[in-house]
Amino acid sequence: MVLLFNQRVPLVSVLELGLAVLVFSLSFVSAASGHIIDMAGGHLMLGAAVALFALSQVLCLGAFQLHRLDRGTSASTFAVRVALSLAVGAGVVYALFAAFPNGDEFRAALPEALLLSAAGLLLVRLLLVFGIEMDWLSHRILVLGTGSEALAVERTLQGMGRSGVTLLGFFPISSSTPPAVSSDRVIRSAGSLEEAIQRLRVNEVIVALQEQRGGALPVSQLLNCRLRGVRVTDLSGFFERMTGEVPVNSLKASWLIYGDGFRQGWTRRLVKRAFDLSASAVLLLLASPVMFLGAMAILLESGRPIIFRQERVGLGGRTFMLLKFRSMRTDAEKDGVPRWAATGDPRVTRVGRFIRRTRIDELPQIFNVLKGEMSFVGPRPERPFFVAQLTEQVPFYGARHTVKPGLTGWAQVRYSYGASVEDAVRKLQYDLYYVKNHTVMLDFVILVSTVRVVLMGEGAR
Repeated sequence: MVLLFNQRVPLVSVLELGLAVLVFSLSFVSAASGHIIDMAGGHLMLGAAVALFALSQVLCLGAFQLHRLDRGTSASTFAVRVALSLAVGAGVVYALFAAFPNGDEFRAALPEALLLSAAGLLLVRLLLVFGIEMDWLSHRILVLGTGSEALAVERTLQGMGRSGVTLLGFFPISSSTPPAVSSDRVIRSAGSLEEAIQRLRVNEVIVALQEQRGGALPVSQLLNCRLRGVRVTDLSGFFERMTGEVPVNSLKASWLIYGDGFRQGWTRRLVKRAFDLSASAVLLLLASPVMFLGAMAILLESGRPIIFRQERVGLGGRTFMLLKFRSMRTDAEKDGVPRWAATGDPRVTRVGRFIRRTRIDELPQIFNVLKGEMSFVGPRPERPFFVAQLTEQVPFYGARHTVKPGLTGWAQVRYSYGASVEDAVRKLQYDLYYVKNHTVMLDFVILVSTVRVVLMGEGAR
């Protein structure tokens, strides 16, 4: 693992990041170098253009989750995601090149740069997969424990595909309890934990024990291993790093109190508000024709009201009226009982189904952002009825109200539409990750990922 932006990242991901930057840089230099010969200060502008192109494309790769070497991803799915990622990145760069002197010269180089980049990314992917299969790039993990928590760690790593992480096995703490993991993965040697770590060349130990008191945890051995450079990670830290979420079933209040993150400084709030205001103004201008057509379609199909107002819970638990284009029948909740939206919900109109799938129904919330009730990025605001219900049933649910709710969020780009208490728990885990780790960079990645979600129709109901 490598420390990058205050996060532990697998070596293979860092290598892919570095090689992707190299591919994008060389591709753009090769494509654009013929266009700058007669430009004053051409080489300086080329350097700036290369940096802009590489940064935009790398961020899009992350947003489209192309950094995951998943065995289950088909070649066609990978190709579609690469094409969309390159197209979105190129669109951003194309717009930014307007600020460059003779920016048209660099715009003309984009098609060739994109083709070279696609070929280079394919080569990088093949090389990384080969290195992982040959066990050259593996981060070697040993799990301490054999219970249900250890099984959850194993399943998480299996879902990561070719992540560059090798699970060596499970070291038992107690022989009296039958293991929840496969018995052939349990290390049965008579040696100590330290000896097993040295023999197996372990890079990291995951402590998969829910109860760590009463002498169950070999503290002295773990301390010796830590002093020798072997990383020791608890369950919450492991799941946060690997999945981008904080599972509430392994979370303790002490971890929230003493853990890193949860920064809410005034500079962060000022920058976020400035971005919200400027982005809202631009998006409102660009989306006005779409909003007009959407309003007319709703009016023609089912009449008024066009705008749907609903009470939601925002920052600090305060309520506000959220604005949306109406996508359901006017009598959707005629009995006054709030209900989750379901897949294929019969209350949704034909126009409503389209504007939900394309997220057009969310556009009026730009006015909520302008008023300061919402932000562009943050946990999605929920109705007071469900907040009261979930606060009683889900630990730490109130933590998501320590930041402004958003038009889009980490949970929205990582998980499907929530329509049950179980879904709410899963989305809370992503929201806790955002509350703990939110930065301008993470916000940008979420915004680009939202483009992916809309283009690929993910999670709409």
